[in-house]
Amino acid sequence: MFIKRSEQGEILAISKTQLAEFNEELDEQSVEIKNFLKINQPLEQSHLVNTDIELVRVIEDLIHLLTDKGVIQFTDLPGPAQRKLLSRENLRSAISELSLLNTNPDEETIHL
Repeated sequence: MFIKRSEQGEILAISKTQLAEFNEELDEQSVEIKNFLKINQPLEQSHLVNTDIELVRVIEDLIHLLTDKGVIQFTDLPGPAQRKLLSRENLRSAISELSLLNTNPDEETIHL
């Protein structure tokens, strides 16, 4: 692994190939590389989880669009997929109903 260091000697970035400013090579099992990955990995995983959540909503919307247009039938989906989609739809509906019940008549916004 090739690394790029700060002026203070801290690892700033890691590359599998040697690039400009990545002039030091370390074994990928080195303590420094493991520590760097440990510190930076949770942020990347958190971002991945957030994009997964957003993508799930996109896929749900796509399935609704395809069924509305008659391209696929809801029953064409595997049973577990049908149950998950219905469960999420019911949860979203319940949250929406709760939101409407909790609104203040003097406010124009809906609160969860």
